Amino acid sequence: MNEINISMETIRMFRRIMRPIAETGVIPLAEFNECISQLTSLAEHGTLKPVIVPKLIDQRSAAELLGVGLSNFKRLESEGAFSFKRKIVGSSVRYRNTDIIDYIYSTEEEFGD
Repeated sequence: MNEINISMETIRMFRRIMRPIAETGVIPLAEFNECISQLTSLAEHGTLKPVIVPKLIDQRSAAELLGVGLSNFKRLESEGAFSFKRKIVGSSVRYRNTDIIDYIYSTEEEFGD
């Protein structure tokens, strides 16, 4: 199988060309953003991001997804360590699993994959 390498410069060029088209509505903006996200993952990691069914998860599940203990997760969140936001559903705290996974992908380079 032939390996295809995509450079970040190619992705930047694709973004510049396609953004005006997406902004006019020819391509849905969400679809454009997903294309850029997948191409970036392919360029940086050599793989596409996995398809994930979006759902809201509780604090314990969010901590598990991040690989930290619940008390550590709560402390880090209170310190503003995460870019994702909590959602209040009734009286419960929930998080979008996709936001947490995006956070994990965005910090891989920072912490050395």
